[in-house]
Amino acid sequence: MSPATDPCPSNGPDGLVLVLSGPSGVGKTTVAQHVLTRYGGTFSVSATTRAPTSKERDGIDYHFIDEPTFQRWIDEGRFLEYAQVFGRSWYGTLREPVDAALAAGRLIVLDIDVQGAEQVHGKVPGMLGAFLLPPSLEELMRRLRSRGRDDEEAIQRRFATAKEEINRAARNGVYDATIVNDDLVRAQRELDALVTARWEQLRRPGCAH
Repeated sequence: MSPATDPCPSNGPDGLVLVLSGPSGVGKTTVAQHVLTRYGGTFSVSATTRAPTSKERDGIDYHFIDEPTFQRWIDEGRFLEYAQVFGRSWYGTLREPVDAALAAGRLIVLDIDVQGAEQVHGKVPGMLGAFLLPPSLEELMRRLRSRGRDDEEAIQRRFATAKEEINRAARNGVYDATIVNDDLVRAQRELDALVTARWEQLRRPGCAH
């Protein structure tokens, strides 16, 4: 039975893990804010070995650590999922904040890629997965360019990765829903409805932990 049809999906003591994936530039963080505000949820802060930009703050945007520390944390089992991106920097989701949110009966949102979602899916029974899509590939390219963050080589690399992830997400069975972000308000409402339905399942009589 899949998480979408399980009458009593279980993450932990009434908590819920929402995994939100999608290509760079699709608007995942913006869409997630509505759900986080409504449920008083927590946004999982990933760890990374890349250097911060001038606008990023350690512990807020990412946990910025060096590679030896990252490798030690892998050995210590501190990551729920991790991967090396583009053969360069490492990124990972720390297990402790996720476990703490579940134990407290709270929502925690993970903004991670498809590979990471597959790892979490195997470790967190009943996770709720949503994949966010752009209206079209042409629009995705326009958004990547309009951000002004990357040179053309990086943009093309992100675009190629995006197409691979979209195809992989469509067939890996990890995601409960696909949301097209062609209208921000509607996309937020669709994600909100998805989370609300799962909370109702968790609180159904006979599903208490």
